[in-house]
Amino acid sequence: MGSFSIWHWLIVLLVVVLIFGTKKLKNIGSDLGGAVKGFKDGVKGANDAADEAAEPTQQVTARKSNDANTVDVEAKTKS
Repeated sequence: MGSFSIWHWLIVLLVVVLIFGTKKLKNIGSDLGGAVKGFKDGVKGANDAADEAAEPTQQVTARKSNDANTVDVEAKTKS
C-alpha cells in the first residue's frame, strides 16, 4: 500500500496534462531550467568573488624600526 504502480503514475500524468496543457508544462520546464542555470551562475560568481577577496589587492609596506624587539618579515600569499 506504500507505493504506486506505473498505471497510477500514468493516470496522474494524464490528469496533469489535461488540466495544465502541454504548452504551460513546457513553459514551466524552461523556466525551471533557467532558474537552475541562474543558480549555478550565482554560486560560481560567489566563489569567484570569495577568491578575489582572499587575495590582497594592494601591497603593504612597513617602515623600518630601530627598536630591538621588532622582527622584520616578508609576507607572501600562498600559491
